[in-house]
Amino acid sequence: MTPSNPTAVPRCYALVPCAGVGTRAGVGRPKQYADVAGRPMVEWTLDALAAVPRLAATLVVLSPSDEEFESLLPRYAGERGWIARCGGLTRAHTVANGLDDLVQRGVDDDDWVLVHDAARCLLRPEWVDRLIDACHADPVGGLLALPVSDTLKQERDGRVAATVARAGKWSAQTPQMFRLGLLRKALAHAGTDVTDESSAVEALGHAPRLVSGDFANFKVTWPGDFELAARLLGRG
Repeated sequence: MTPSNPTAVPRCYALVPCAGVGTRAGVGRPKQYADVAGRPMVEWTLDALAAVPRLAATLVVLSPSDEEFESLLPRYAGERGWIARCGGLTRAHTVANGLDDLVQRGVDDDDWVLVHDAARCLLRPEWVDRLIDACHADPVGGLLALPVSDTLKQERDGRVAATVARAGKWSAQTPQMFRLGLLRKALAHAGTDVTDESSAVEALGHAPRLVSGDFANFKVTWPGDFELAARLLGRG
């Protein structure tokens, strides 16, 4: 891919898809706005990204019908805090629309975009820096991830159908860091059913770099996850 401005140093931007409804969480509202340790969950996430100086800005992609974000985070929007109400029905659709918004804001094809789940609210700035350090000179990009340590079971009708070998398997996390031009092409090729950005890039024949993440960087999904996240955040 030819850089749109070959003399420019690629910049880094974060993109947070924040248009989901989080039905598995059982909190009666979009889970990104649920209280975790006294604050909306997404606020923890955005504060961690704001503490990374190398991120030029963070774009939050909301549902067009979202009426909660500004009331819960009234001081978010600004020079490094951007909002776009163009979320889609799936994560991939939301991210693709967010990338289009970044293009309209002047972000170049060769600039880096770090896509991060709003529900990974225990993110720490040093993990983001670790990813940027590992990928800024990489020809493809990469993602935070952890080697799988548990024994894996294949399920069928509520019973174990097989034990799956865990050797060489990693659990994907976010952020996932790719150049804007490559990621737009990958998502357009893969469609809206892929569950992470790496999958879309892999479908084009690329091999993203795996960068060691952290066990605390889990995605708050189930009701019990909220209590665990609150305890960990409460401990600082």
